[in-house]
Amino acid sequence: MSRVVFRGAHLVDGAGDHGVHDLYVNGGVVEGVDLGGEVDREVETAGALLTPAFLDLHTHLRDPGQEQKEDLSSGLAAAAAGGFGTVVSMANTDPVVDEPGLVTDLVRRAARLGQARLRPAAALSRGLAGDRLTDFAALQAAGAVMITDDGIPVADSHLMRRACEYAAELGLVIQTHSEEPSLRAGGVMHEGAVSRRLGLPGNPDAAEALMIFRDGELARLTGARVHIAHVSSKRGMQVAEQLKADGAPITIEVTPHHLTLTDEALASFDPLYKVAPPLRTADDVAYLRDAVRRGVVDNIGTDHAPHTRAEKERDLLSAPFGIANLEVTFPLLYTELVLTGELGLPTLLHLLQDGPARVMGWEPPRLVPGAPADLTLLDLEAELPVEGRSFRSKAKWTPWEGERLRGWPRVTMVGGVLAFERGALAPA
Repeated sequence: MSRVVFRGAHLVDGAGDHGVHDLYVNGGVVEGVDLGGEVDREVETAGALLTPAFLDLHTHLRDPGQEQKEDLSSGLAAAAAGGFGTVVSMANTDPVVDEPGLVTDLVRRAARLGQARLRPAAALSRGLAGDRLTDFAALQAAGAVMITDDGIPVADSHLMRRACEYAAELGLVIQTHSEEPSLRAGGVMHEGAVSRRLGLPGNPDAAEALMIFRDGELARLTGARVHIAHVSSKRGMQVAEQLKADGAPITIEVTPHHLTLTDEALASFDPLYKVAPPLRTADDVAYLRDAVRRGVVDNIGTDHAPHTRAEKERDLLSAPFGIANLEVTFPLLYTELVLTGELGLPTLLHLLQDGPARVMGWEPPRLVPGAPADLTLLDLEAELPVEGRSFRSKAKWTPWEGERLRGWPRVTMVGGVLAFERGALAPA
């Protein structure tokens, strides 16, 4: 590996603001600051923000078996372009990642790509069928870091209890998809005034709140580390907050789309806005943002969920759920939350760095000597439009097409290797 210097970078990590320095990387780790000496490569930063690369605990890479939507190469390249150094891939692929050999294969293939680092999740139930547990211990030994049937709620409470007990013994995190399936039923959007106006079947916030309560109570009962994924509603967040206050060992995730979009977007009947759980009301969005400010939320997960153009051009009733957003997550949230004064930059960085690391029990990412050289250089000044056609992801369509955002990642390094370079960004 080569020796690289980031010249004149503004260094910030979870320990604080370290000012402007030259940061040196050597042998895949941070070597130190202002060291001097020969280097193989200089990265001129012009005072841009250099910070540890982000961690995403909730990425759908569609590999194996759905490579027409995304594959390891395109998905991990998209992650690096979004400033992410590590992503946890979901198991709802074809075949489902429910066998150790599939985990081993994902890890092996991803390591050869020189993109973002992959840490696979494995399925909770065989085939995501919700009736038999997978072999958590064997999956963990093969490299799985999380257990989840994300995409499909675990309806059987006894099976979920057994899963929590098994995961607690192994120290594994269980990530939920907390929606009560019979109440969620065939809803394609939030049940409320907008769904009634549009005549579309709704998915009530009670479906989320009920299942969050069950999953949190099972965490309390078993001592399992249960991560409540993509909380979307005010009521769901209130239930999760109360569970935390009562001592349940849960952690809470929100997504970029649930923080920035509302169910009014569905008035266009555009399936780009169809996600599970659904986009909620402006009141829900305001409450989620407030929960983020109050420190209730542990991390932001992208829930990057790519589909083909043909799938997303179906009618709203039959199109699949999901938004592809790895490459716009930071600039979107920086522009809509930080630049508007709703959220401090340190809080946003925490939710993408230390927050997810703590959820998983990993070392918090730092810019200290010996730390892994997983870094992202953020241009906080240049304002550029979102252009789906330039995405590294195969899903080159986005709800934010044309929006002008600031905070674009310029360089991402993973393990001392430059995985992404956008080049100089000129201010608008």
